[in-house]
Amino acid sequence: MTRAHLQPAALAAAKRRPTVALLLGLALAFCLAVLSIQSSFFAAPGVPGRRLDLDAGDVRELAGFQSRVQQCVARRGLGLTADIIDHCKLVLKFPEGTNSTWFNTQFKIFEPLEYKYDVCETILLWEQYRNMTTVLTREYLDVRPDGWLDYAAKRISQLGADKCYNRTLCDELLSILLPAKPPFHPRQFATCAVVGNSGDLLKTEFGQEIDAHDAVFRDNEAPVNKTYAKHVGLKRDFRLVVRGAARNMAPILKGSSDEALIIKSLTHKEINAVIKELPNPVYLFQGIVLRRGAKGTGMKSIELALSMCDVIDMYGFTVDPGYTEWTRYFSPPRKGHNPLQGRAYYQLLECLGVIRIHSPMRAQRVEDWSAIPSKEEIRRAHAAAFHLKKHETGQPVELGPFSNCKVWGTVDPDYGPVSGTSDMSEARKNSNYSKWELLPLEKLRREAQEHYIQMGGVSLYKMDGNKLDDLVCVRHQHSSS
Repeated sequence: MTRAHLQPAALAAAKRRPTVALLLGLALAFCLAVLSIQSSFFAAPGVPGRRLDLDAGDVRELAGFQSRVQQCVARRGLGLTADIIDHCKLVLKFPEGTNSTWFNTQFKIFEPLEYKYDVCETILLWEQYRNMTTVLTREYLDVRPDGWLDYAAKRISQLGADKCYNRTLCDELLSILLPAKPPFHPRQFATCAVVGNSGDLLKTEFGQEIDAHDAVFRDNEAPVNKTYAKHVGLKRDFRLVVRGAARNMAPILKGSSDEALIIKSLTHKEINAVIKELPNPVYLFQGIVLRRGAKGTGMKSIELALSMCDVIDMYGFTVDPGYTEWTRYFSPPRKGHNPLQGRAYYQLLECLGVIRIHSPMRAQRVEDWSAIPSKEEIRRAHAAAFHLKKHETGQPVELGPFSNCKVWGTVDPDYGPVSGTSDMSEARKNSNYSKWELLPLEKLRREAQEHYIQMGGVSLYKMDGNKLDDLVCVRHQHSSS
């Protein structure tokens, strides 16, 4: 049949055939491109074209979790929005016109209005913290390679040397602060309140709510008395202090031995002299270095609390929009800046189920945490992020809770002094140390006992920085066994 004999409809169809063929060809090319990208995405590091058995369900799980985080930020972020980049990365943005008042003198710019975060790395890091020890111990220094020579020197100020060439001297300076093994346990408390020092606490009356927690964490010189009781409560269990504040602890504590002190950074002879006058348990913080805008003693308090608590409620942190001045609830205002990056990171932590934020702009809220992903959603996202991380580094996936142990060591659970040197006996004669270090395992809540059994009595510590794969892991095993 010639072209002249075609009916109009058939002629029109014939004219469309090249276009249809072109579209089909483009669609096929697109599919091949997608398959190529996926193949390279799932390829083993250094082995082009070799596909790993990574279940695409992990990527879908993380993508779905990103959507839940995005929804949570929209509902709880007080103006923040989350823009998803891929299954791991997102950008938290402040609305246009947000008052950015802090000027970075190094880079000659004002604080930006958006911050990129890797949710996979973040959830792995903070879930790891739930299994860790965050107090410096003697067993950590004994097990860590060159722990006494190199690391111990970093925790002592005014030593006069960059290494502990004189082990005896370093031992004398640190022993007053060193328990033999972890004094606290993961899952030890069900609910904890981390209370900052922000002046916005005076705009609320969270006192009774704070005191209802199983344990309360406070910072530096924050007073706890009847004057501020309705705002910040009266319960006192832990206090994380910088070394400057450590010198002033005696009048702050006022003879109370129930509050354990954790010094954030360093010790030296002057601090040790103060410690010897206190009946309180005193330790050095052993945590990671978060290179984020949300830093300082408040963030360290959250790290400390997460290693002991199931649920963390955060009070007295400057996280609300429009807050342009640093204030303390117990002192006059002082010049500061609007901590945009800090606020963004805290909001991310809330939407990852790490903390729950309480502040003046949320004071009238209904206690509805439905926007925050459930424990099961977090568990699945953590498992997917863990699988993805292991595949990216070419490591076996199923290694259990000790997959990131870089250094292993074994100590006798009964070795060494509980805490403090022999000349501390008089100061601590009436101390309530049994509330902490001497608490037997069977006295802990069921969840803490179960965790201890699941971990086989192994303690996990960070080696350095915020890397995920550099843990020091210590077995507690009797020498006779």
